[in-house]
Amino acid sequence: MSTASINLERYAWLAIAAAIATIGLKTFAWWVTGSVGLLSDALESLVNLAAALFALTMLRVAAAPPDASHPYGHSKAEYFSAGLEGALIVIAAGAILVAAVPRLLAPQPLEAPLLGLGLSALATAINLAVALLLIRVGKLHHSITLEADGHHLMTDVWTSAGVIAGVALVYVTGWLVLDPLVAIAVALHIVWVGVGLVRRSVRGLMDAAISREDEHEVKRLFEEYARRYGVAFHALRTRQSGRRRFISFHLLVPDHWSVAEAHRLSEEIEERIRSLVPNAGVFTHIEPISDPASYDDQTLDRP
Repeated sequence: MSTASINLERYAWLAIAAAIATIGLKTFAWWVTGSVGLLSDALESLVNLAAALFALTMLRVAAAPPDASHPYGHSKAEYFSAGLEGALIVIAAGAILVAAVPRLLAPQPLEAPLLGLGLSALATAINLAVALLLIRVGKLHHSITLEADGHHLMTDVWTSAGVIAGVALVYVTGWLVLDPLVAIAVALHIVWVGVGLVRRSVRGLMDAAISREDEHEVKRLFEEYARRYGVAFHALRTRQSGRRRFISFHLLVPDHWSVAEAHRLSEEIEERIRSLVPNAGVFTHIEPISDPASYDDQTLDRP
């Protein structure tokens, strides 16, 4: 296992620790207040813990080196983490609705609201700090697992803020119905977040292209080499698999070039692409520029 993967695992362990701490704080806040809004917040933290544990597992799987059965590596495993996290969020939303609807029909007074608010605010501060760190590290190391976990924690921060505001309004106004209404709003919001995570996971499993920005940089590089050497490019195909990117293209060179010349140029281009697109595996197919057959295989399914 590489040093980079071990470092990423440390952040996954941090997310696990944060989830355990916030579960304790939010559950105690619900216990002392009886607020279904705070209960909904505690249930979402249970999802955070399950997601963080699965994220740790998938980071380990994704870091495994290529083998005979998986010659391109295991990096797609990270998408399973994001997909499961989205599914768990939807399940948690259902549990929140089950708890909130009866309370909406028969509102109940809250006990010790100030203590509950203080505990929830402390848990929210922990989640905010960990979420910002995970998002930053995930983007830096191109880890969709850490980034998704960070964004999930950030939604927890916003929902917690909403719950705190709702409980505070109940305390100030005495409108007990606000507590279950806030819980229902939280449930609907996290369903939206869960669906978004599932969609992102499915998109990755369907071999989506690399970002438009990265693809634009590759095309600009092709234009540069076309002007300098009189070569051409086509059949550019890209896909993203977790932290890894895969880029393939055809390089059309002048007919009189030797194999060695074409190979040297392709190696230079591939090195330039790897410097522009992090964690990229680049594959080049060399063809003579004036041979009509060179233009018959530009599509994925050759006629």
